[in-house]
Amino acid sequence: MPETTMTRTPRAPDDAVRLRLDPVPSRTTVLDGAWWPRSTDVVAELPALVEALADLRGEITHVLLNAGEWDLPHPRRAASGHRTIRLGWYTSQPAGLITVMSDFGRDRFDLLVVPPDASPASADGALTAAADPIDRRRTPELLSGIDHVS
Repeated sequence: MPETTMTRTPRAPDDAVRLRLDPVPSRTTVLDGAWWPRSTDVVAELPALVEALADLRGEITHVLLNAGEWDLPHPRRAASGHRTIRLGWYTSQPAGLITVMSDFGRDRFDLLVVPPDASPASADGALTAAADPIDRRRTPELLSGIDHVS
């Protein structure tokens, strides 16, 4: 199994971004990794993700999100450090998926979004599976296997 990456950003000492990525970006994988945000507040969650991804995949320029899965408001732009990222809100964006675009080779990659209320064990399994280039399961299959804590 390939090594995956869990990224820590500089925002707070013990506040790791819960992110795993396939270490070798590829356009042939089903998913490029997964992110486990702590809430559905995109304004609070997205800046740390963007910072972590920029360190690994280049300057992030756009993020496409499913409008029904995130709290209002749905801003058109988000600030992350010195960056401004364009946000696209779509009802057609598959549930549990965000698409991230960077200027690094004009790259695009898809991340499974693990629900914030997922149990740690099932979240870890989904993070690992989504970052595994051999695992061919798609977002709906991975989401269906996640247990939620009450």
